[in-house]
Amino acid sequence: MKKLKISLILNVIIFILTVLATIMMFTGFKFMKGMEPVLEATGFSLLKFFTVESNLFVGIISLIFSIKEIKIIKGNEKGLSTKMYLLKYMSTSAVSLTFFIVFSYLGPISKGGIISNLFFHLIIPVLSIINFTIFEKTNKIKFKQVIYGIIPTFLYGLYYCINVLTHIENGKVSYVYDWYWFIQNGVWTAIIVIPVIFLISYLISLCLWHFNKKGVENG
Repeated sequence: MKKLKISLILNVIIFILTVLATIMMFTGFKFMKGMEPVLEATGFSLLKFFTVESNLFVGIISLIFSIKEIKIIKGNEKGLSTKMYLLKYMSTSAVSLTFFIVFSYLGPISKGGIISNLFFHLIIPVLSIINFTIFEKTNKIKFKQVIYGIIPTFLYGLYYCINVLTHIENGKVSYVYDWYWFIQNGVWTAIIVIPVIFLISYLISLCLWHFNKKGVENG
């Protein structure tokens, strides 16, 4: 019950931070300065970023999770379903990929680095990872379901590829449409980038599954 209550608190915090960060980005409020223009957007155009989509995903699922947890604490529900755990798993995998890409790739090449959006790039992903791997342990997610963790990456990758391929001019794509600079060295680099991103996404999902499940059988 103690872990359940901690999970509830973290889920509420994650949801509130997601709402605040979305409002700030939507309105163009500069809580953290120094963001590279190509990684910046206001209004509904911010939805083109996987960073935003993954954080919104985990924020919404955290809200639903917290509502379910309140019902469990009050005795109105017995426990969380496999479906809910899978949704939490998928959303956590998505923000974990955001965290990894920002630290390993976007941070070093952007003027603002990770502080360009501290909530979406660091705080929310880290809280989500901690919550899922420590306070939301379950044996309901099976190894064969690890593939679920890359579904958000696959869907976004499909959208990103279509967007890029429909804006090729003279064999190149403007950074306006290739906002993550994945193929600025040529469209051919997609042959390398796409498999690497999917591999990273899968490995992240595998690690999350392992640490979420670890120790469950022993209590």
